[in-house]
Amino acid sequence: MEMNTVKILLGAVLALLIHVFNVFVFRPRSMRAKLQKQGIKGPSPHFYFGNIPEMKKILLQIQSAAPATEVKEKDEGFSLSHNWPFTLFPHVYKWINQYGPMYLFSSGSIHWLVVSDIEMVKEVVMHTSLNLGKPTYLSKDMLPLLGKGIMTSNGSIWVHQRKIIAPELFLVKVKAMVNLMVDSTNTTLRSWEGRLEGEGAVSEIQIDEDLRSLSADIIARACFGSNYIEGKEIFSKLRDLQTLLSKRHAGIPGFRYLPNKSNRQIWRLGKEIDSKIAKLIKQRLEESHEQDLLQMILEGAKNCEGGDGLISDSISCDRFMIDNCKNIFFAGHETTAITASWCLMLLAEHQDWQDRVRAEVLEVCGKNAPDANMLRSLKTLNMVIQETLRLYPPAVFVVRTALQDVNLKGLQIPKGMNIQIPLSVLQHDPLLWGPDAHKFNPERFANGVLGACKVPQAYMPFGIGARVCVGQHLAMIELKVILSQILMKFHFSLSPSYCHSPAFRLVIVPGGQGVVLRMTRI
Repeated sequence: MEMNTVKILLGAVLALLIHVFNVFVFRPRSMRAKLQKQGIKGPSPHFYFGNIPEMKKILLQIQSAAPATEVKEKDEGFSLSHNWPFTLFPHVYKWINQYGPMYLFSSGSIHWLVVSDIEMVKEVVMHTSLNLGKPTYLSKDMLPLLGKGIMTSNGSIWVHQRKIIAPELFLVKVKAMVNLMVDSTNTTLRSWEGRLEGEGAVSEIQIDEDLRSLSADIIARACFGSNYIEGKEIFSKLRDLQTLLSKRHAGIPGFRYLPNKSNRQIWRLGKEIDSKIAKLIKQRLEESHEQDLLQMILEGAKNCEGGDGLISDSISCDRFMIDNCKNIFFAGHETTAITASWCLMLLAEHQDWQDRVRAEVLEVCGKNAPDANMLRSLKTLNMVIQETLRLYPPAVFVVRTALQDVNLKGLQIPKGMNIQIPLSVLQHDPLLWGPDAHKFNPERFANGVLGACKVPQAYMPFGIGARVCVGQHLAMIELKVILSQILMKFHFSLSPSYCHSPAFRLVIVPGGQGVVLRMTRI
C-alpha cells in the first residue's frame, strides 16, 4: 500500500515537472525558434521572470533622469509634455530601435511578438478569422475584474456575447440616452456651482472623482435602469480592484495564487463585486422587465439553457451574466471619465481652443441643453475629443493571441504566441502624424482621421476591425454631453498645484492628486 502511494506521488511529481518544463522551456523555445528562423529577434528572457527585470531596469533609468518639476513653469508659457509613452514604456522604444519594428520578449510565462510595423498592424487588426483572439491571461490574471465577458472571450462565446450587447449600443439607441446624460451632468455641475458660491468667484476643483461618479451614474441609469443606485455601489469596488491589479505583473507563474495581502484584497473585492451584481440580477429577474442592456444580457443568458451547448460548455449562465455586467461597468464608465479628465486638462492648458470650442457650443446650443442633433453639429468639440484620444488613448496596447497557426503577410505565427501592438507608440509616431505628433493640435482632425494620419489604421482608441469597442458611440456622445455642458457654464484653467504625471493603472490616468482646475462661472 505504501509502495503504491509512493508511486502515485512520484508520478504526480514527474507530471508536474514535465508540465513546468513544457511551460517554461520547451513551448517558449519552440515558438521563439519558429519566429527567429523568420528573422524576428528580441532580448533573451530569464527562465522564470522573462524580461520583466530588464523592463524595470530600463524604466528606473528613464525615471531617474526625468525632471521632477515638469509643469512648474506652465503659467509662464511652459508647455506640458505629452510624450508619456517614452516615460512609462521606454523598453518598447529601446527594443524597437535595437531589434526593429517587430521583436520578441517575455513577461513571465507570457510570450509576445511586438508589432509596430504599420503594414503588419493593419494585417493584425483587420484580420477577421476567429484564429486570432484575446490572450488567455486576460481571463486568468484579470479574472476578478473582467472574467470571461465580451472583453476577454473568444470564438463562439465572444460571437454570442457581441450579438447580444452590440445592438443595445448602436447609435440610434444611444441617441435616446442624451436626456438622461444631460440630467446626470446637471446634477454634478450644480454641485460645482454650489462650491463656487461657498468659496468665492474662483474655486479649485479636483475633477477626476466627480467625473467618475458622473460617468458611473450615466452608465448605471442607461444600462441598468431602475437599479442604477445598486449599480453605482459596484463602481468604487471596481476602482479599488483595478488599482490592485495594475500593481502586479501579469504572467509571473503562480503569483496570483499566493495568499499575500494584495491577493487577499483582490479575492475579497472580486467576491463582493460578484455578490452585488448577482443581487442586482436577482432583483431584475423578480421585477417587471425593463428594456435596457441588463435585460438583454439576461435574455441572452437563456441560451445557456437552450441545449445547444453554445455557452454552457465554457461558462455558466450566472458567470455569463456577471462577467458581462463587470465588463460593461468597467469599460463603460472608467475609460470615459478618464478621457473627460484629460480633455478638460488639455483645454485648460490651451485657452485658445477652450474659447473656440465654447463659442461653437454656444452658437449651436444657445442656452439650451444639447440634444442629439446639436451634438452632431459640434465639429470642433469632436476634433478636440479625437485629439485627446490620440494623445491619451484609454488602452495602451492592442493585444491578440494566435489560437491556431496563423499566416500574416507571409509571417508564420505559431499557435499560442501573443501579439502586442503598442498603440500609444503608434499614435505618437512623427512618421505617421508629423513633427508635432507629441503636441495637442486638434486641427489635424479637421478632415477626419483620413486627413489626420498617413495610415488611418494607426488611430484606434476604440480598437478597429472585428473587435472594435461596442461602446464607442456611447462614449463619444457621453463625452460631448459632459464637455459641452461644462463649457457652457464654466471657464477653467490649470491650478498651479497640478502636477502632470500620467500613470499606468491598466489604463492611462492622471497621476498624483489628479487633474485640478481653477474654475469660474460664466
